[in-house]
Amino acid sequence: MNSLKNAEVFFHNCESGKGWDACNPYVADNAKFYAQSEPLIEVKDVKTYVEWMAGLATITMPGCGYEVHASAYDEANETAIFYATFTGTHSGEGGPIPPTNKTTNTHYVYALKMNNDGKVEAMTKIWNASWALKELGWM
Repeated sequence: MNSLKNAEVFFHNCESGKGWDACNPYVADNAKFYAQSEPLIEVKDVKTYVEWMAGLATITMPGCGYEVHASAYDEANETAIFYATFTGTHSGEGGPIPPTNKTTNTHYVYALKMNNDGKVEAMTKIWNASWALKELGWM
């Protein structure tokens, strides 16, 4: 399997809020999730994160989007990197408070560790969540 291609499809499906059914074919069983971000403290696996993103994209911030600024694949470490900016307005239900109608433009990086079958075995999200939460009026 082509690890880079699978990583790209996974990234776009996840960020588009397509949910677990669209991401599952590109993820290894029991894939781990890591982030040092307040809203994601309890998220420990990729499936839970994908579903969190789906809720964010379809319920809390309908019409949100993202722009990829750079991507790379490190063959030696079997890791795909995506650097992007997420843009979303809290106009829907969900989130810690009622809709604020405020917008965030928040940068983030995904590091996707791929296994020998070309599937995501671990994911790290590098994100300054407090910046986004402040922009959205959530803190």
